[in-house]
Amino acid sequence: MLKKVGVIIIFFALAACTTAGSPGDRISLVESANIATDNFGQATNFRVGMLLPLTGPASKQGQGLRNAALMALEDVKNPNMLLQFYDTRSSANGAKAAVESAIRQNTQLIIGPLTGDEVKSISERVIKKRIPVVTFSTNTDALRPGIFSLGLLVNEQVDRIMTYAVDRGRTKFALLVPDNGTGISVARAAIISAQKNEAAITGIAFYPPDTSDFSEALKGLTDYDKRSERVNKIRNNLMAKASAGNDAAAKILARLKKIDTLGDVDFDAIIIPEHGTKLKSAAAMLGYYDVTSPKVKILGTSIWENSSLNNESNIIGSWYPVLSRKHNAYFINKYTKIFGEAPNSIYAFGYDAVALASALTNTNRSDLELSITSPDGYIGINGAFKVFANGTNKHSLDILEVKRDGDAVVNPADKSFSMSRGYNLREIIIDEDYQAPKIFGKDKALAQSLIYGGQLPRYEMTTYYDPEAGTEEEIVRDALAKHKIVIP
Repeated sequence: MLKKVGVIIIFFALAACTTAGSPGDRISLVESANIATDNFGQATNFRVGMLLPLTGPASKQGQGLRNAALMALEDVKNPNMLLQFYDTRSSANGAKAAVESAIRQNTQLIIGPLTGDEVKSISERVIKKRIPVVTFSTNTDALRPGIFSLGLLVNEQVDRIMTYAVDRGRTKFALLVPDNGTGISVARAAIISAQKNEAAITGIAFYPPDTSDFSEALKGLTDYDKRSERVNKIRNNLMAKASAGNDAAAKILARLKKIDTLGDVDFDAIIIPEHGTKLKSAAAMLGYYDVTSPKVKILGTSIWENSSLNNESNIIGSWYPVLSRKHNAYFINKYTKIFGEAPNSIYAFGYDAVALASALTNTNRSDLELSITSPDGYIGINGAFKVFANGTNKHSLDILEVKRDGDAVVNPADKSFSMSRGYNLREIIIDEDYQAPKIFGKDKALAQSLIYGGQLPRYEMTTYYDPEAGTEEEIVRDALAKHKIVIP
């Protein structure tokens, strides 16, 4: 069995000897590209096809991944690996055509494509041909044995940040998520992590993905009307007494001028998978509804990175996970010097994918999937990572805290994953004690069916939209009741 961790570490030693930014870097990258894409008649031990959107709407990402792949190709200097690029044209049909070209040219391993739709379009073909795929897509519905992701999955990010928060005393979580597939994935992952960590998800607020106005979603999630009603009742009572000449009531009333709500929310942490101005708007709106740090800790995902949050008072002290930065500086610096711009974070996965392929060069074709899922894992530009048989993965994630003088690592990533297991993406355990979170901003029955869909028998899922079977809400409620899910 190939010792992958050792191979990748040796590769880093080679990479460290390269000086980035000189004219020689550009020349050698061009030469590597020619060597990688020509000479199909030449005997080689290991052919790798990289399916990327080199044209079309996603071409910028495709070109960046190609650049990163060429950097890795130069660094590993593996004469037994032939790397060929195939353009998916940023579409599922383009991916189908690209994979056919790769198959005709005897490709033994496929890297890519970029999106879940592209991966799904080639799945049947590559599985039939028994060609392993290492994709960048984070769409877990596209993953299965033989189709593995290197991308940073939502499940891992949510579990990492929630586990860290629970370890520091946070036990009741709320979610503010977009009303799309990402929001559903975050909700499902949070429920799984909460059960694992013996915590609770008290509420999930959905908002339209194209909005920056979170007022309606947060108004319900924070129970603002009831909390403000308490203050108004007290204020009205005091006003009546003050009008009757009660000086003590008048003094208390004066103190209430700056108080809009009374009572705490039912969560001590909230996850917001947004970035930039949207994240800042959400945090400001939380403050408007009297939900502030540190009583309620705001938590994020890796999308927070590079959002410049250090001047946002309600976000200072917040936590979010990022890929380990231990080795990443080498990649960022060299890429920037060679190509004249800082790389998108996804480009590093292109580098690691080629390094992984190089480590597999001497593996028998029948053993490729077993080698990809080595229990020891790998060490790459993004730190340690491990690929599981079900297609999911685990990365070494640092926890960063937002501080005035710059975000800082407060909990370093794990250095190895020898005991790690793959995520069961539908491992929501339903028992008589389970309390489903309250839902805001979305039809409850529909949200429940999407979040808990994997728990429902197949026949109930297929009859969900059958008008003869009753209303949508009745069908879903009946199905959930069989699993003893309490719907608030």
